[in-house]
Amino acid sequence: MLTRRLIILAALIAGAVSTESLAQTPDKLKVAISQRGFWDSSFLEFAQKEGFLKEANLDVEFFYTEGGGQTLQVVNSGSVDVAMSNGLLGAIGAFSKGAPIRAISAQMTGAHELFWYVKADSKIRSLKDAADSNTIAYSAPGSSSNLILLSLLKQAGSKAKPVATGGLPGTLTSVMTGQIDIGWAAPPFALRERQENKIVIVARAREATELVDQTIRVNIANAEALKTKRAAITRLMQVYDRSIRWAYANAKSIDYFAESAKAPRDIAKQAVDEFFPQSALQIGEIRGLEMTLRDALQYKFITTAMTPKDVEPMFDIVYKPAR
Repeated sequence: MLTRRLIILAALIAGAVSTESLAQTPDKLKVAISQRGFWDSSFLEFAQKEGFLKEANLDVEFFYTEGGGQTLQVVNSGSVDVAMSNGLLGAIGAFSKGAPIRAISAQMTGAHELFWYVKADSKIRSLKDAADSNTIAYSAPGSSSNLILLSLLKQAGSKAKPVATGGLPGTLTSVMTGQIDIGWAAPPFALRERQENKIVIVARAREATELVDQTIRVNIANAEALKTKRAAITRLMQVYDRSIRWAYANAKSIDYFAESAKAPRDIAKQAVDEFFPQSALQIGEIRGLEMTLRDALQYKFITTAMTPKDVEPMFDIVYKPAR
């Protein structure tokens, strides 16, 4: 009888340990992030280094792409659960064609960090100087750099020809070798070249006045992943918000950023101070949607006019921080 009781007790203890282990098993998520080495693409990396993901019981596998176009593709295919930092125009265009995606948060509101530059010996000193024979770079169709560039060209009345050039190093090479007249960049990339007078900035994203309070990038989840992993994705966005607040309050973030971007610390700090206001990184509200939909139609990301009600199913904000 005693032996039987011991067996039963051992089984109960084993079951309790098994249940406890199961409860502590982290939720796994796959995440694609646009463009490594940008301040606003670094927050999950900060969260990992500071242990925020582990505290939230998350096991996040993330990797970087060449831009929002690639992140949109992989989340659309279901290869990843979440795609960070996608141009809203491209996302709306994909959704209008039936892509199984949901915007789970804002990522960047207003145009701030991007800039366009030429070789120092170029005669171009503003977008107004660029003729229809001049080429001007952006990352990929549907990206925020695409939207911002189109807005800047329209505002300047410039007829320069937009060309998708992908990532930053390749774009800089194309500019310095004369294959592209005007390159695009996000700091700290190319700030050293500016400091050394190798390039001249001819336009800044913040000059696009119509984008001042318009959400231009969003974070996206695959629709099926959002159904099956909603709790984990919600915690991911809570960690993301926590990491943003931590980054602006803790000088260690600049050290991490400089290391990731392979930039001197002073240039990394300059990039944050000059180009990335914290207010632009609010995640709880999509702003200026009517204007975005007008842009989407004008720039042919959608084929027929759409209203905010038409795209309402695309937006599922999983976490709205208290402010």
